[in-house]
Amino acid sequence: MKKKLNMPSFLFDYSSAWNPLVMAFCAQPDKSHVRHKKIVLDSHKPMHSPMISLDKLSEYGARKFQLEKDEILFNEDSEALYYFQLLKGAVKMVTTSADGQEFIQGVFKPGDSFGEPPLFCDFPYPSTAIAIENAELMRLPKQNFLNLLKENFEIHLMFDRVLCNRLKYKSMVLADISFHDPEQRIGNLLKYIKDTSAGTVDSVEVSRKKSFVVPFTRQQLADMSGLRVETVIRTVKKMQKKGKLEIVDRKISI
Repeated sequence: MKKKLNMPSFLFDYSSAWNPLVMAFCAQPDKSHVRHKKIVLDSHKPMHSPMISLDKLSEYGARKFQLEKDEILFNEDSEALYYFQLLKGAVKMVTTSADGQEFIQGVFKPGDSFGEPPLFCDFPYPSTAIAIENAELMRLPKQNFLNLLKENFEIHLMFDRVLCNRLKYKSMVLADISFHDPEQRIGNLLKYIKDTSAGTVDSVEVSRKKSFVVPFTRQQLADMSGLRVETVIRTVKKMQKKGKLEIVDRKISI
């Protein structure tokens, strides 16, 4: 008998294309482990290149506003009225299952945009956006955003590429959570975090070469992968013995 996968519906909804950074491997969440620690990102790190320049956003009528830590930006099933781009702080997008299990779909950093698909397809938000630390954002009305894309083809093309890459990643996610063991899942998650964090997270000198330091704890990796923290700890130690990663000052380095 095939194992039933307990996954949020958005993974199968290809009209939605959310950043899957933290949601990447949430198959069969371990119900014996229900405590979720908050992920704290360093909002003081330099902002990477924004999706749309701040000057261009301002030209089309975008306005700055602030969110307090734990403040909700929008709720699941609410109408999408604005394009949002993060300037400072961090925002997470979450979906909650019928039994109360929270699935973190993505954590967004300065320069990122999020929640765009409902603007294109006129469906409600499939998840809730919450500030995980004090944040500052730009907000652009939906019609102004669509006008911006119509009049700036290069920006429109950039969004097409971003959304296509997110859909491509979802295909990989579905394969991983269906077929792969904890080591493969953790390995793919670490690689994805490294690839998507290029240029935004500090590196340290390890074994005479630059090595990426994973900015998450074992507990947070467990929350991302749906595995028990004990499983993550064992898997990381096994991967260290195989030379797939290093432990530097108790931090995972790949």
